[in-house]
Amino acid sequence: MTRRGGGVRSLAGRRVFLTGAAGGIGRALAERAAAEGAVLLLTDRAADRLEDTVRSVREAGGTVAYAKAADVSAYDEVRALAEEIHAEGGPADVVMNVAGISTWGTVEMLEHRHWRDVVEVDLMGPIHVIESFLPAMIAARRGGHLVNVSSAAGLIGLPWHAPYSAAKFGLRGVSEVLRFDLRRHRIGVTLVCPGAVATPLADTVEIVGVDRDSPAARRLRARFLKRAASPEEVATTILDGMRRGRYLIHTSRAIHVLHALQCLAPPLYVLAMRAWNRVAQRVLGAAVARSGEKTTGPGSGSGPGSGPGSGPAAVRVGGVR
Repeated sequence: MTRRGGGVRSLAGRRVFLTGAAGGIGRALAERAAAEGAVLLLTDRAADRLEDTVRSVREAGGTVAYAKAADVSAYDEVRALAEEIHAEGGPADVVMNVAGISTWGTVEMLEHRHWRDVVEVDLMGPIHVIESFLPAMIAARRGGHLVNVSSAAGLIGLPWHAPYSAAKFGLRGVSEVLRFDLRRHRIGVTLVCPGAVATPLADTVEIVGVDRDSPAARRLRARFLKRAASPEEVATTILDGMRRGRYLIHTSRAIHVLHALQCLAPPLYVLAMRAWNRVAQRVLGAAVARSGEKTTGPGSGSGPGSGPGSGPAAVRVGGVR
């Protein structure tokens, strides 16, 4: 059923295209949407884990009509997915942009590739999907829904998140325009801004200059996971909000409060974020310093290839999704 003003109330029999389906929020959304009767169209660049999601859904009695590995940052690959899906069964009714990566770091340590990689996946990826799938949805004239997963970093100034925020604020801007542009086509738009979530992203976030095996890195990851929501909790919140026609969905009370302060009491928001930044600089800065000490010695930290962003490998710890 499609709402008069746009959006999808029930997923039963609906064709749902979903990126990032191999794990985390994407997999949880796929499993829950299938349980509600959706016909799934799935992609992720991790082919093996995507197959695991397909197997899990089908074993639970769900329907996967299409699944293929692709990189959303590659426009030609996304375009090919859309052409195959439309040729085999027609337009999607619901499109969910979930796939994402993240990099943390300070301006003086980040390399150009860090900025570009995050923007290519987290902003251009959803744009590629929107370009490739929404025109067919509009032409079908049966309404639908677009779900864009941004982040708390798309709402507030999280410390060390500049590249991630560049992409996620951009996706928020795209969503803000489309919520009005698509309404006349009865297509709803939902922007999801999660806080900490215990997803595979928690194992792939780069903190530039921090040794991934250091005690500090392990403590950071443990602290993150202690506060993180489960992907299943977040997926349930997203689907409930989508059915109710909500535009903005928070999944963290703390982020919700900070966003409210930003909108309603800017001076308090500034004080809170300055305090958070000081804590982050103390904790993350100390981790970078210890990593630098660990790699100090002959042949390290000087000569060709040294400088911001080089040296110790970036740690895989949790970021805000």
